[in-house]
Amino acid sequence: MTAPVDHAPSARPDIPDPDWSVDALAADGTIAHLRPARTTDTERLIELYRRGSEENLRQRFFGVPGDYVVEAEVARLVRPPAPDHDVLVAIRDDRIVGVASYERRPVDSTSAEFAVFVEDAYQGQGLGTLLLEHLAGRARRAGVTELAGDVLPTNTGMLRLAHELGTSATFEAGLVDVRLRTMPDDAMLALADARDRGAQAQSLRPLLRPASIAVVGAGRTPGGIGHATLQALVEYGFTGRLFAVNPSATEILGVPAFSSVSAIGEPVDLIVVAVPAARVAEVIADAASAGARAAVVVSSGFGEVAGGASQAEIVALARRHSMRLVGPNCLGVLNTEPAVKMAALFSPVLPPPGGLALASQSGAVGIAVLDHAAQTGVGISTFVSLGNKADVSGNDLLSYWYDDSSTRAVALYLESFGNPRRFARIARTLARRKPVLAVVSGRSSAGARAGASHTAAAASPAVAVDTLCAQAGIIRVDHLGELLDTARVVTDQPLPAGNRLGILGNAGGVNVLSADAASAAGLEVPAASASLAAALSEVAPGGGNPYDLGAGASPAAFASALELMCGCGEFDAMLVVVAATRANDVTTVLGAIAPVADRHPTLPVAVVVLGASRAGESSAVPASLGRRRAPVFDLPERAVAAFARAARYRAWLAQPMGTAPALSDVDGPGARTVVAEALARGAGWQEHATTVDLLRRYGIPVAPTVTVDDVDAAIAAARSVGYPVVLKAADPNLVHKSDIGAVRLNLADDAAVADAYAGIAAALAGSGSASARVIVQPMISNAGQVELVAGIVHDKLFGSLVMLGLGGVHTDLFGDRAFALVPVTDLDAGRMWRSLRAAPLLTGYRGSAPVSTEALEDLVLRLGKLAEDLPAVAELDLNPVLVSPSGVVVVDTKLRLAAVEGEPDAALRQLRPASR
Repeated sequence: MTAPVDHAPSARPDIPDPDWSVDALAADGTIAHLRPARTTDTERLIELYRRGSEENLRQRFFGVPGDYVVEAEVARLVRPPAPDHDVLVAIRDDRIVGVASYERRPVDSTSAEFAVFVEDAYQGQGLGTLLLEHLAGRARRAGVTELAGDVLPTNTGMLRLAHELGTSATFEAGLVDVRLRTMPDDAMLALADARDRGAQAQSLRPLLRPASIAVVGAGRTPGGIGHATLQALVEYGFTGRLFAVNPSATEILGVPAFSSVSAIGEPVDLIVVAVPAARVAEVIADAASAGARAAVVVSSGFGEVAGGASQAEIVALARRHSMRLVGPNCLGVLNTEPAVKMAALFSPVLPPPGGLALASQSGAVGIAVLDHAAQTGVGISTFVSLGNKADVSGNDLLSYWYDDSSTRAVALYLESFGNPRRFARIARTLARRKPVLAVVSGRSSAGARAGASHTAAAASPAVAVDTLCAQAGIIRVDHLGELLDTARVVTDQPLPAGNRLGILGNAGGVNVLSADAASAAGLEVPAASASLAAALSEVAPGGGNPYDLGAGASPAAFASALELMCGCGEFDAMLVVVAATRANDVTTVLGAIAPVADRHPTLPVAVVVLGASRAGESSAVPASLGRRRAPVFDLPERAVAAFARAARYRAWLAQPMGTAPALSDVDGPGARTVVAEALARGAGWQEHATTVDLLRRYGIPVAPTVTVDDVDAAIAAARSVGYPVVLKAADPNLVHKSDIGAVRLNLADDAAVADAYAGIAAALAGSGSASARVIVQPMISNAGQVELVAGIVHDKLFGSLVMLGLGGVHTDLFGDRAFALVPVTDLDAGRMWRSLRAAPLLTGYRGSAPVSTEALEDLVLRLGKLAEDLPAVAELDLNPVLVSPSGVVVVDTKLRLAAVEGEPDAALRQLRPASR
């Protein structure tokens, strides 16, 4: 299931943002700048139409327009922004090359007419698609749900574009009526992501597969970053043309040197910039004029220090010339592919070639990972040090690596997310194709979100990251060592088909520890079948699983036992423990088991070697065994943990994606009106009546409630709903009402209600509350019911999370909760309650009747839809939610609303803002 559109249509028309702008990739990898039209664009737009061919103009105007028609059209386009129209222009090569607009009549209509025009010379580059995608996004924010337009049947380009954007089309009166939904569905987003992958491949090819490189700032003597980078490129054997840029030299390290990039006299794909920060902009400008398409800026002193204006300047400069930029403040890039052999980085160590692509935001972490990879034999296909991520980001690289044949797995070290919702969707798509591993820093409790609701308090940044990774199929690890351990298993080995681990070794105690580690990690160590045990006993006594061959086991015994265990079909992975003793030779043992592992290429195998250093054999212990490169570890726990992560990833792959089912009884427009009107009254915690109104529009059942503000009204309400009743404080700012005595249960008559009202009023006064309002509800027996908590919290980066957990007074005590990022699928809803430790209470515990888990899943789906539609729902707590065999009912609620501004849109293709 794909990530959500971040902004649902508003309840009433708004004026489109006149200051909005983005940079986005065209289909050929060049960069277009999109922004609203301005009154100062009049002459530029007239020139755009004057440059148009007769055929292109005919397709737009249904005839060749005269000057008056063009001038009238341009006058329409450059009007000041208003709720009834919006206009975007595409800028390339410092001129307007495309324009898209919509008009809606009347102003409050949810449908609008659209038009698109792209200059002839720039057609076929996907600019029309980009313009329409972003126009639809802006229309969505303004309350427009559909863009409609008439297209000539001969306008095949526009019809093809409309088809790619998921439109519906009908033929009538000689024209094709095209209608585009502004709220894209999964299929439309998948097509947009496919277009983005193609554009990223074109855009990043000069960076990662350059035919020529110039190192700007390469010193003549060792000691500087530029010289070290040039030396690395020379020694690694870069296959393309290599140049140095140094005005004081004609040759460095045997490489021809020039005074500037433009002085080289031929186009250069990639420049590596190692000059002081103050000179980087002039280098970028010179290289751009010479046709360079990519830059790696290793220089520091930009966005990582106060200010950062220079960083925005170089990014904007690069994008005007369709250059992609890595850094600044980065280590460089590496591509080990034999056809490229590019080491444009100053790392002191380079790993062997292989199938793992790696991106690191930290240069120091990148060096550590490359060093460890070289020691353990982890082969790297591509390495990119992102540095400040001023332009090229992890999202861009994920799109590139999707179709990179040299990359079999991807590893990421991230310190921040630019657009995590888009990251989740891209990573999920990639993870269906190849494993994605990630270490995400900054997840400690020190960064936890403060919140007045249970949901917000529980949904810390770490929870959001964990939830994102779990739903996207990312193998998240806590440490760099775990990252590389797991990479060794998933890059060169097949994935385990299940959780069954076979253990073979010559150290009984270590075998037992391995089995304990497997159990703790969620793997099974099944007993060997009678036939396997009998066959193993012929090799050595006591055949089973774990199978202890004894300290003096010979190489032949290891090989025979491993052959039996690999070929029996009873295990999904094999762990071989080889302990060095005075009675064996580790090298010989490893040589005996390597061909056995090679004969079973569909079963993952890992080896643990213990005591080799003490026996003087450490230098002979390889990092991997055989043609299949079965990894060799120094501790069994590391191998077992890597197997467990691989098995969980394989299980995720086996799960269907799930769908977000249509909920026909949801009143979305009415709910948006409720939210808009509430925000107009004031953001923050909302009155109970507002919350109930919103929930009921999403079909979420709430216990009958009456809000009163004096004792007589409380008694009348109690009689109306029927005794016994519950009284509770209506102050929306209270979190734990029961802690101050503001909840009174099982009130049987008028006198009890009067006493309870007086007690709650006194408690509110004592707590400093300015309200004496009270909610009256019928007392709902919890016999045969389970108390749960459910809720929503909106994160400006990650989007909205839905929570489900054990509720009532147990909510904070046990912390038994599950989270899902929107959109919530039917399978997510089931997984959420099944993952709770309290799940047995829902399915019938110790003779209790099972509750309606179908109704519970329906509640979760409705909350997911509410959260997806209404990002202004900042916090929503439903606690308790009573779940019974007959259904669910919400007993208590809390709702906080907040305006949503400036959040990244996961539905739209765009590059990182240059200001970051």
